[in-house]
Amino acid sequence: MHPSLDIALVRVDNRLVHGQILEAWIPYIKADCIIVVDDLTASDMFRETVIRMAVPREVEVVICDVDEFVKTIPYHKGDGRRTIVLFGAVASARRAFENGFRFTRLNIGNVYNDSYTVCCTPSVLLSENDIHDVTFLRDAGVRIELRRVPREKPVDFFEAVRSVKM
Repeated sequence: MHPSLDIALVRVDNRLVHGQILEAWIPYIKADCIIVVDDLTASDMFRETVIRMAVPREVEVVICDVDEFVKTIPYHKGDGRRTIVLFGAVASARRAFENGFRFTRLNIGNVYNDSYTVCCTPSVLLSENDIHDVTFLRDAGVRIELRRVPREKPVDFFEAVRSVKM
């Protein structure tokens, strides 16, 4: 479906494509492709159109649901187009991982949850389910960092929530 991709950043951001991605992450990574992996967006033409309109023309945008992403997108570390993979939810990143998309680092930039249990940072409010998903990924060998933009110092997720019983 697509040429091989060099996955430079795997990120959970429930806002998906917005200023932090466009103004900070794309230039920092020198990304020329963004893959938005979000079941709701993949099934909503309006949302998809808004995202495509926001991204500069020189950056390819692929929008798909989690199952399509895992089955059809070829990805390799260090090979192909510099790519940012954006998940809309921690659960989607876990589902992709469980179904074969392997990554060693996960950046959590913005997660807002009305039923949050833990406020990790002002931009990361996680529910109990989110914490279970992050713990699963950590136990599978994924390093979890909290960082909105590249100039911020990354915060290790488990250091940020050390006082919370896992």
